[in-house]
Amino acid sequence: MGHSLVFMPECHSTNDEASRLIQNSNVLEGTVVITNNQTAGRGQRGNTWISEAGKNLTFSILIKPSFLLMKDQFYLNVAFSLGLFDYLSEALDAEVKIKWPNDILVKGKKICGILIENYVQGHNIQHSIVGIGLNVNQNSHASVYATSMSLETGNDFKLEEVLPNLLVFLETRFLQLRSKNFKKLNDDYLASLYWIGEKHLFEKEDEIFEGEITGIDPFGKLRINVNGTTEYFEVKEIQFLK
Repeated sequence: MGHSLVFMPECHSTNDEASRLIQNSNVLEGTVVITNNQTAGRGQRGNTWISEAGKNLTFSILIKPSFLLMKDQFYLNVAFSLGLFDYLSEALDAEVKIKWPNDILVKGKKICGILIENYVQGHNIQHSIVGIGLNVNQNSHASVYATSMSLETGNDFKLEEVLPNLLVFLETRFLQLRSKNFKKLNDDYLASLYWIGEKHLFEKEDEIFEGEITGIDPFGKLRINVNGTTEYFEVKEIQFLK
């Protein structure tokens, strides 16, 4: 990953630029599209990803996981979430967790988000674009629930050093996925999951309820024990409260 790198000083969305590359050329797998200033980054649930220019890493990786069936597509979230988890666990002296499905938290605050867009042919994924926004040196955020590597350590980081180091961790987990080591990925993901085995408040369809996260089903749905009954939730069906 990253042997082929496309740098853009500014763009709306690196995922959009990566998509254009796919359509217009025979782009190499592992190509990274990166920008200093992403003006219209996208996140999960249709949210935007706001990043201060020149302070953070905003990039997309093009991969070709044709070995992966559509029914197993959630393992892309698992693999890339774990790659970020591994990197940040080593780089920061702090508690790192994965908030389902693929937000990375440090001490309960969001430091990174992932948006994966799949392009399907038949029953397999032809190629995927993995968009990553990692807060590195940004010290002020619109949300009190956001943080950065700099805020957590008191240090400034060189973006040109963070990127290649991070890509090593991401590629390691992707190769586990390519080897179809689903059990290892699943076990590590659950071990890193935010709120697993704890009782917390959630919201669905304007209803607040208490539940305990017990795992993830094979299709990536969140499994929660609610008053002794197991319920399953898609990404847009539930919100974490406290």
